Amino acid sequence: MSDLPFGFGPPDRDPERRDEGGGSTPGGDPFGLGALFGGIAGGGNPEDVLGKMPLFAELQKLMSWSGGPVNWDLATQSAISQLAAGHQPSSDGERTAVAEALRLADLWLDQVTELPSGIERTAAWSRVEWVEKTLPEWGALIDPLAERVVGAMTSALPQEAAMSFGPIAGIMGRMGGLMFGAQVGSALGKLADEVLTSTDVGLPLAPGGTGVLVPQNVAAFAAGLDRPADEVRLFLALREAAAQRLFAHVPWLRQQLQDAVHAYARGISIDREAIERGLTEAMSGGGLEGLDPSDPESIQRLLGSGVLEPEETPEQAMALRRLETLLALVEGWIDTVVAAAAKDRLPGHSALAETMRRRRATGGPAEQTFATLVGLQLRPRRLRDAATVWGAMTQQHGAEDRDRLWHHPDLLPTSDDLDEPMDFVARQGHGLDDELQALTDEQPPERD
Repeated sequence: MSDLPFGFGPPDRDPERRDEGGGSTPGGDPFGLGALFGGIAGGGNPEDVLGKMPLFAELQKLMSWSGGPVNWDLATQSAISQLAAGHQPSSDGERTAVAEALRLADLWLDQVTELPSGIERTAAWSRVEWVEKTLPEWGALIDPLAERVVGAMTSALPQEAAMSFGPIAGIMGRMGGLMFGAQVGSALGKLADEVLTSTDVGLPLAPGGTGVLVPQNVAAFAAGLDRPADEVRLFLALREAAAQRLFAHVPWLRQQLQDAVHAYARGISIDREAIERGLTEAMSGGGLEGLDPSDPESIQRLLGSGVLEPEETPEQAMALRRLETLLALVEGWIDTVVAAAAKDRLPGHSALAETMRRRRATGGPAEQTFATLVGLQLRPRRLRDAATVWGAMTQQHGAEDRDRLWHHPDLLPTSDDLDEPMDFVARQGHGLDDELQALTDEQPPERD
């Protein structure tokens, strides 16, 4: 099974990363279907074939899944089994330490931001608990994407090719659910090995009002740093508490982020004419006659040829740009308020902040997750520009005007504004109250 959770995103648009091999599915299999079909030889009943595969022999009962385009039972089972060997339940001492760190973090943040605390309860999750408790949010994000891809897979093949596939094509949707379930489970299992908080991927994944650290991962993160473990925990608690304030008191933010992901999903489509042309070129036998369901290699050639890979549309590019900008603004604001709260209190703040920047720049959980989920590269350049906006707003207009930009989505800097952050800051401060009043008096327009 491919390491990428979906592998259907467009190729990496960053030439340097593309040259390094990122942004595409290993083996040229755009949907990760090779692992499903590679062992099929001869026609027969697909479920009989599945029963002969080692993985699916144990999971055959999951073929009856009817809960949506992703088999979440399989995803959960796959992720938890992946974590079983190194799983460590959180201890009472860890829960106490996390609660104290988050409470202290909130006290420090009270002095640098107008947004009140967003934490009503604290939690110290194990890796397994992180998987189990974040599944509802992952479902809301991933199901619309998976539904579009499965629909595209089942409807895009030309009639001649569909007939050649025979019974396999008839259960493509059910197998798509298994495919997504297995790959999402693998991705969440890997992600659970490294996430430090509930907002580490840029989205709030915990139940509302819950501040979370993952002590096992925090300890592993601190072990590679030349700082006391308590200081590292408090630094991460500051980041989690800051993110919780933002998502709790900017009611439209969570929905805007989800809408950007779903806008991308709505644009997923496959060009049938392009598939017909690609099939003719891809089949070594020439034309559709080369597609032989009794020959696993011919199916592999089809899946690896790229003809089933969706093309990115202008609407999707706009959705990705919007999502990238919002995530950068969230991360930049968190960096800014944490720096203000910690600069005179945590001796190692600068070193820890630099470690987090490097973690993102080398492909941390946020970039990896969104790169494989929607083809997004959360570039550090956008984060630096967003942090420049928030830092300059604080210096020139104060924390109150800085945070007031979150009162309405149309007050925030756009992607174009981030290209010239100081110009954006220079335009603020005069008439901001009047602009906000005008925006709240009418229905806000659709934002690019």
